[in-house]
Amino acid sequence: MQITIGKKLGSFMGAIALLILVVLGIVLSQNSHRESRLNGADTMFLQMMIPHHQQAVDISELALRKSNDPELRALAESIRDGQRAEIITMKAWLKDAHEDLEMGHMMGDSMGGMLTESDLSDLNLAEGKEFDLLWLAGMTNHHEGAIHMTTMIEDANKQEIKNFGAAIVATQSAQIEQMSEMIKRLNS
Repeated sequence: MQITIGKKLGSFMGAIALLILVVLGIVLSQNSHRESRLNGADTMFLQMMIPHHQQAVDISELALRKSNDPELRALAESIRDGQRAEIITMKAWLKDAHEDLEMGHMMGDSMGGMLTESDLSDLNLAEGKEFDLLWLAGMTNHHEGAIHMTTMIEDANKQEIKNFGAAIVATQSAQIEQMSEMIKRLNS
């Protein structure tokens, strides 16, 4: 048995197939676009975390200049390098979403864990063991602030953002444990 499709029916079926493909493409594009969009909390989290990370990079640089403790120096280098890379990623996400890199107003040291101007001054003036202990206490508080900030993205639109928050919690929790042990060592 042979089925013959006329020109009109073939053209009609081709048009229907093309229409289905176009509609499918639009639906997939909308779903993909919805997942790639940042919601307000995602955007605010990234805009806040960039300067938060930058302060960690800055004080890690200070530790690399001032500390003589090999473990502290290795940790500071790890924090500096890791958070520099994360800043690049966060800026790329904001740029891809056509969002501003900054919030438009200053959060300053009211952001969780940020060292105040006074804290930074004390850190700059400290030397030796006093510096190391101040740096460890400041960075521990700084990490705790970052971990708390990740609660902002529990309902993130992008899985990448959720994974990023989970990575911050895992990495910085481990570093907090390491710093706690270092403080015990330095105080013994």
